[in-house]
Amino acid sequence: MNSRIRKAVFPVAGLGTRFLPATKAMPKEMLTVVDRPLIQYVIDEARAAGIEHFVLITGRGKGVIADHFDFQIELEATLRERGKTEAVEQLAAFMPTPGQMSFTRQQSPLGLGHAVWCAHDLIGDEPFAVLLPDMIMQADPGCMAEMVAVYNETGGNVIAVEECDPALTNQYGIVGVGKKAGTGGAFEITGMVEKPAPDKAPSNLYINGRYILQPQIFAHLAKQQRGAGGEIQLTDAMIALSKEQPFYGCRFNGRTYDCGSKIGFLTANIAFGLDRPELSSELKQELRELLAKHGG
Repeated sequence: MNSRIRKAVFPVAGLGTRFLPATKAMPKEMLTVVDRPLIQYVIDEARAAGIEHFVLITGRGKGVIADHFDFQIELEATLRERGKTEAVEQLAAFMPTPGQMSFTRQQSPLGLGHAVWCAHDLIGDEPFAVLLPDMIMQADPGCMAEMVAVYNETGGNVIAVEECDPALTNQYGIVGVGKKAGTGGAFEITGMVEKPAPDKAPSNLYINGRYILQPQIFAHLAKQQRGAGGEIQLTDAMIALSKEQPFYGCRFNGRTYDCGSKIGFLTANIAFGLDRPELSSELKQELRELLAKHGG
């Protein structure tokens, strides 16, 4: 029987330079899509998949993330005094239980692989998930829930993938597609290539920022070998581990928004706003007026 996925790692140490000056004093993970910060979307996705322990890899100036997942006694007291019980209940709904969150620092910006390695003592010798907070997803069930279902059938390592324009494979990590695995749409991954030219790409399925990994990945990350950009790349360690263990692809059929880009972030706000019944009608009208004004 496969070990249950109990823990997840969230790399939140990045500087968010593409969103300056907004991120000069505020972590990019606290930028809001409608009325929730990015980090809350991915924590909620992990929680819905059965994750019990959330490990955040932080850096300087990221203390506000921990504050967001903590009680604010004065705020709660003020809300109760004003009879805003719905707001109190809304805040309580996403609060972790005591001991459910851990924080450790990545002192140097050495890449995603290094950030994941920083969690090795907190993860220990058990499989775990990794969720990139820049990537928020719209689907029911969520992407991580689908991946856990695949993992429960296949074991090994599972990577979420989705289709990109074949002409844009040089912007992503791309996987090779092998035979079907399990009863769903999962498949064996035959290879992983970082940003291949379109004529060299093994498929048009790109890695979208969700992973389930076995703890042996840490042995490869511990070698601290630098890859593209002079950083320690998670993909490089996965390629090395794939020579020892199977990797499976889980096709995600929802919509992913790359909130590390301005267009992705703006699109996410519109999409999630339209998905809210109390906002949808007015937002559609505002969009129609804006598009008419700008010749759309």
